[in-house]
Amino acid sequence: MENEQSRILTMTDKANLEKELEELHIAKQDVAEEIKIARGHGDLSENAEYTEAKNNEARIYGRLAEVEELLKTATFVDDSKLSTDVVNVGTVVRVFDMEYEEEDTYTIVGFTESDPMKLFISAESPIGRALVGAHVGDVVEANTPGGILKLKVLEIKLR
Repeated sequence: MENEQSRILTMTDKANLEKELEELHIAKQDVAEEIKIARGHGDLSENAEYTEAKNNEARIYGRLAEVEELLKTATFVDDSKLSTDVVNVGTVVRVFDMEYEEEDTYTIVGFTESDPMKLFISAESPIGRALVGAHVGDVVEANTPGGILKLKVLEIKLR
């Protein structure tokens, strides 16, 4: 996982991660039971159920460690303390795309809420990175896979 130290997430992200953590703890118990049952089937070297359960256990423990680390190291944005002075995680920003001469409205979110089809973009995405810290009237450049986008910030609102 990339540098969790710089992760800025919303309280919704925090709730999503805490829910996932609970689910992983349940999955951990379930896989322990699967391993116990598979062990009872005899020779472990040729036991596909045992191998699969052990692989699943490794995946669960790996993701558990990632989520726990993220919950410890991420900065969570308190929506009640957001302002409309500057674009940040948790704000909605209306922009003017200078090349296509059209307006778009992006909601800047943490990565667990990201949904580009709804224009919910992560602060870590190219457009999100360019917009975070911008003020109304600023023109920012986002280096996207499709090329450079020039966006003028028209309005900043709270979600």
